[in-house]
This record gives sequence, structure tokens and C-alpha cells, in this order.
Amino acid sequence: MSELKDRLRQDLTASMKARDTQRSSTLRMVLSAITNAEVAGKEARELSDDDIVGVLSTEAKRRREAATAFTDAGRSELADKETAEAAVIADYLPEQLDAATVAELVTAAIQQTGAAGEGPRGIGKVMGVLTPQVRGRADGGAVAAEVRRQLG
Repeated sequence: MSELKDRLRQDLTASMKARDTQRSSTLRMVLSAITNAEVAGKEARELSDDDIVGVLSTEAKRRREAATAFTDAGRSELADKETAEAAVIADYLPEQLDAATVAELVTAAIQQTGAAGEGPRGIGKVMGVLTPQVRGRADGGAVAAEVRRQLG
């Protein structure tokens, strides 16, 4: 079993003993999403820690988007719930990259791939190099926007 999945299960047990219902329900939901990812496809497989970080990133993004939608609809109590769930999930994600660091990584990737003169056609090359570097540590949409901005 992966270290991260084992940590999630241990933390779920601890939160249940502490009667922390918010954390318990969020961890149950995350473990369920991991299990669903493991059995998706033609045959079941054990997810690696990197795969689990991908699932966690997806779940955190869903919570952020839902919180925004609830806030826009004037449903602050539901937005607060989604924000709290996103905070619990964020505890298990790697440290997030700030905008300056993402910009530096994009610049380095553009130089590495030689895509500076290609304009928007070079986005695929640059993202191919960047994606493994930022997976789980930065929002893919924000990275793609920075690549588009720098390529021009």
C-alpha cells in the first residue's frame, strides 16, 4: 500500500476517534475517490503516491470550483463547507508553487524546448515538459495560461 493512502486511512481513524465529523467525511470521500480510481479501467490496480496526489488535486479543484459557484449563488453556508473540505485535502497535497516560481519554470521549459519562436504552436511542447514538474503542485490551467502569455 502506498504511504499516502496509509496516512489517509490512519488520519481517518484518528478523526473518527476525535469525533471530527468534517475531517472524517472529507477523508472518507477522498478514500472513496482513490478506490474508484483504482478500479477504473479494464483491471484494478494499486495507485502510486503520484497517482493519489493527482486524485487529491482533482478533488481539491472540485471543492474550489463548487465553493466559487455557491458563493456566486449566494449560498455562503455551502461555500464554507466546500472551502473547509478543500482545506482538509490541501493538508495532503505537496506545497503549492507560487506564480513567480511557475513563471520561472515556464521560462526554463521554453528555453529547453526551443519553442520561443513558434508562438502558440509551441504550447504543446512546453506543456509536455512542464506537466511532470508541476503535477499536484500547481493548477494546470494557471500553468497553461502562463505558457500562453510567455509564448505570446
